[in-house]
Amino acid sequence: MNLHEYQGKEMLNSFGVEIQRGIVAQTPAEAVAAAKKLTEDTGTGWHVVKAQIHAGGRGKGGGVKLAKSLEEVEQIAGQIIGMHLVTPQTSVEGKLVSQVLITEDVYYPGESEPSEYYMSVLMNRATGRNMIMYSTEGGMDIEAVADNTPHLIFNEEIDPALGLLPFQARKIAFNLGLSGKAFKEMTKFVSALYNAYVKSDSSLFEINPVLKTSDDRVIAVDAKVTIDDNALFRHKDYEALRDLREENPVEVEAKAVGLSYVDLDGNVGCMVNGAGLAMATMDLIKQAGGEPANFLDVGGTADAERVEIAFKLILKDPNVKAILVNIFGGIVRCDRVAKGIIEAYKNIGNIEIPIIVRLEGTNADIAKKLIDESGLDVHSVIEFQEAADKVQEVLA
Repeated sequence: MNLHEYQGKEMLNSFGVEIQRGIVAQTPAEAVAAAKKLTEDTGTGWHVVKAQIHAGGRGKGGGVKLAKSLEEVEQIAGQIIGMHLVTPQTSVEGKLVSQVLITEDVYYPGESEPSEYYMSVLMNRATGRNMIMYSTEGGMDIEAVADNTPHLIFNEEIDPALGLLPFQARKIAFNLGLSGKAFKEMTKFVSALYNAYVKSDSSLFEINPVLKTSDDRVIAVDAKVTIDDNALFRHKDYEALRDLREENPVEVEAKAVGLSYVDLDGNVGCMVNGAGLAMATMDLIKQAGGEPANFLDVGGTADAERVEIAFKLILKDPNVKAILVNIFGGIVRCDRVAKGIIEAYKNIGNIEIPIIVRLEGTNADIAKKLIDESGLDVHSVIEFQEAADKVQEVLA
């Protein structure tokens, strides 16, 4: 589950991570009130207006702007709220901005120049350990840094039995070239950040930039936070932060009825039971010259109701040119699934794209007979290769 920047910052701050302070606003008038409040509390004269969507690269799309007066706060907030913001991480249509974050200006003059760093905490799946990735090149796309100056990216792996050790936090501050007060502040920041990552059951923290201010404070100016969905039962307060407006509506609908659905960009819809078989089916579609349009696991109880819901979800995608149903009858009998497919097909009606059905396992022969004698425009196959050949045929 992704959080908005303002939500992520609030969560980090609850664990002692120092942040750039801000107030969220949903109208230009609220934005002005937020700016006034920040001025009273922090003394900031300028404010940054930030679009709140689940995507990075907002500044490049015009979603992050500096306001030097209350009039500019109102004007910029009015421009950003309601716009469809297009960034490198959105579709070409962009995302509708419903709210903005008004933040304090932390790039104030002082004894030293402000410095920006990149820092993220995530799982290194190759080693099974958490790691902190960091760089002196903050404020830039980390992918560009990796391509052009990979030697400026550092990794610190954490032993899960020991956690982040003090010498590791000091090593990170040293590699970032810090000394004195800034060195101490960075070690505290890193320790608090890692503690927040573990205690919140997150799968990703990305802070870009981490800012060393002109008076050597170290703060999170941005926050991209992804919480592990499987751990939300332990964090009911975090679950309440989910913004369904930012999520794929079909995936939201599928989740509500207990189906595992992930929207993809292909042309062949998949309806499968079991994650492993679903992945194999997607490979099959690729080998047949198609592209999977979705990952859809209907689970072990593929009754008529679930099958009908699954069909409706797949048919919401206008790019789908065929549907491949691939069910292994282990827990569920194939004849029961066949009856569900026939009933769902009749209930939906007017399905104009070809449907290929492969049912294998318990009562597979009975299931094939039911499909073949149904009179419906459904192609029944037995072998995996048959399914691949039929996909090729209907897409030709």
